[in-house]
Amino acid sequence: MGKLPPVCALALLSACSQQPTDTPSSSQSASELTAESSTHLARSQVQFDEARFRQDIKTLSSDEFEGRAPTTKGETLTLNYLTQAFKEMGLVGANHGDYLQAVPMVTYTASEQQTIRLGDLALEHRQDIVLGSRHDNGGVDITNAPLVFVGYGINAPEYDWNDYQDIDMHGKVAVILVNDPGFALPESGKFNGKAMTYYGRWDYKFAQASKQGALGAIIIHQTAAASYPWSVVENSWTGPQQDLVIDKTEQDKHIQVEGWITQDMATKVFEKSGLSLSKLMQRAASGPMNIPLKQTAKIQFANSASYANSYNVVATLPGKDHPDEQVLFTAHWDHIGKDESKVGDQIYNGAVDNASGTAGILEIARQFANQAKLGLPLSRSVTFIATTGEEQGLLGSRFYAANPIYPIDKSVAVFNLDSTNIYGRTLDYTIVGKGKSELENYLVDALKSQNRVATGESRPESGGFFRSDHFSFAKLGIPAVFAGGGNEPIDEATAQYKVMMKQKMKGCYHNTCDEYREDWDLSGALQDLAIYYSAAASLANSQDWPGYYAGTEFHSLRGASTKP
Repeated sequence: MGKLPPVCALALLSACSQQPTDTPSSSQSASELTAESSTHLARSQVQFDEARFRQDIKTLSSDEFEGRAPTTKGETLTLNYLTQAFKEMGLVGANHGDYLQAVPMVTYTASEQQTIRLGDLALEHRQDIVLGSRHDNGGVDITNAPLVFVGYGINAPEYDWNDYQDIDMHGKVAVILVNDPGFALPESGKFNGKAMTYYGRWDYKFAQASKQGALGAIIIHQTAAASYPWSVVENSWTGPQQDLVIDKTEQDKHIQVEGWITQDMATKVFEKSGLSLSKLMQRAASGPMNIPLKQTAKIQFANSASYANSYNVVATLPGKDHPDEQVLFTAHWDHIGKDESKVGDQIYNGAVDNASGTAGILEIARQFANQAKLGLPLSRSVTFIATTGEEQGLLGSRFYAANPIYPIDKSVAVFNLDSTNIYGRTLDYTIVGKGKSELENYLVDALKSQNRVATGESRPESGGFFRSDHFSFAKLGIPAVFAGGGNEPIDEATAQYKVMMKQKMKGCYHNTCDEYREDWDLSGALQDLAIYYSAAASLANSQDWPGYYAGTEFHSLRGASTKP
């Protein structure tokens, strides 16, 4: 593959005169993205260094960091690495001079030895079902708990939908479909069609089952509806599971057991009840429903709990004119860690997810810091939050949102990086959940310099907008975007490379093969960093307060002044 010319990154910047003409190259040692300021007499360069970006990914995802699980040796190494990087840039620790924000966590570890019977069927842990408990009570001992199929497990008055209508769930175990009715019947007008709503997320389903007083909740896994295979469930939901430490009264309201069951095994359970799961799935998509399965659950396993702080890393570049107003960047530093029970490779290195995103905010931070040193500071402050516990349910971002270092009403917007593009440059640019807020306009403006167009995600049914740290801020009304990459390679050579690399990375999401590779083409990732930089710089040098469009979930919290 040929050597790439510099890629253009514009932030309040003039158009780039050189357009890419060559084929992508993953072998070049450094790719610099240059731009000229249109708002200052002085001229300066913004340089995204591919070699440095690669090294950050490589280091953070190395075996030495042991998969970066919270409260482990991997966390300590990661915190030291990020803190040192921000110090070297000249950013200040946001927490009264400290770069760390303590996040009180509890780690639950369910025994691998589990007794699980649904009706007269004995289920195998990991193979058929994955269960855990978020209670510090020594373990789970459930016998003769009635099983109830509650459709999608949704109670949504605005959609005139309540799967728990006229049923008392106390002492019972809810069996629930993944996603929401719009996925099954996209042309029906129900919910948001193919695009998943928050009601389709597993955390909502467990929370709603808890609210209904259920003893437990089990989600039926379907690869298409969940957007990931059973291996992701097995890898992500076994071993130590972290959660935030919460008030005991609230903890006591949470279901005693939660988890997932394979569709094949669920089909057998329903057949034992004289019911057809496939027919009930069709009925559940057409309207709210619940039906007792006339079978009971027996679930027994030991469960331990330990307590320790994990940490967010928070660093700020103070603004010149309005330092109290914050433009935020987020990327989660954590991954799954290591599984010593596995044969062979035991480390979930998390190179793409999310060493790449963490490296991305470091590289963006360096550009802003360099500009400030050259006498071109931003009007508003920019703060970078490397969050903990995203893989366990957005824990670090949820904690920051509930315990903000900077006031929520002074937080202008959030740019989130979660897995950057390793498949080369693209003609388009994906905005996950496109159409939600005015913040997207800053991305669209920045894309003009790269002759790219903004598109929504290709698989909205995966619920990407609700699956990463920006969502914790969106729920409070702060405009937040999760964007990057695209589906249209810039040329045929890149298209061929993408096919080859997709095959290499197949099955690596939340698996041990998500490792750094020297043959990655990161030119697309650098393009995307330039877009975030440009959009954030424009917003930080403005007096704008973007909001959410009417008709979106968050409009009432901070409404847009314009129409989409």
